[in-house]
Amino acid sequence: MRAVVQRVTRASVTVDERVFGAIRRGFVALVGVSVDDDERDADGLAQKIAGLRVFADAAGAMNLHLSQVGGSVLLISQFTLLGDVRRGRRPSFIAAASGERAERLYERVAAGLERAGIPVATGVFGADMAVELVNDGPVTILIDTKRTF
Repeated sequence: MRAVVQRVTRASVTVDERVFGAIRRGFVALVGVSVDDDERDADGLAQKIAGLRVFADAAGAMNLHLSQVGGSVLLISQFTLLGDVRRGRRPSFIAAASGERAERLYERVAAGLERAGIPVATGVFGADMAVELVNDGPVTILIDTKRTF
């Protein structure tokens, strides 16, 4: 699985002019599922996101994680993170998991975050979504479970 995790002061996701998810302080996590991902990847990604220490402590050092700052996650499915642009100009998405498999693992990430005590808001899987956010820092972390675990 691949994720782009952005520290935000606020974020929301809208589908058909209706807000489906919104958070204040926390992370926007854009998540892509590959054909060879499984439950271990989803569980590991949830643990990694919940434990990222990128919030400032009293000394100003990035030392605190989501629970310590009362943060939330806006979790957004994004198969385009699996786009391969090594050849040509049009991305190939053959590495992206099928919709059913991707949705199951994406939902497992959300459940894992919730089990860790992190409030989670989501968009609508597979929908055309408008994501708005205020990147804090900016702090943006890339996670690839095939390289991390």
